[in-house]
Amino acid sequence: MNPTDTRLRARVRNGRLVLDIPTDLPEDTVLDLVIDDADDDLDENERQARDAAIRKSREQAKAGLLRPADEILDELRRRRST
Repeated sequence: MNPTDTRLRARVRNGRLVLDIPTDLPEDTVLDLVIDDADDDLDENERQARDAAIRKSREQAKAGLLRPADEILDELRRRRST
């Protein structure tokens, strides 16, 4: 597993998350898992575009290219109201 991958897939077995993926991550690394909503209405191309946008955003954040959240929310509200 590449440590920069943003998705992992696990199954629930007997009340436990089971993840069977080889990894190079160090022991005791903590990962945050999210529930995969199979009904998200995205096709594979849309998922790839979303994931690419997330990767780009993470790279921009690492480079210090950040905007305040309230500025972004205001912009989204303006777009929605027009």
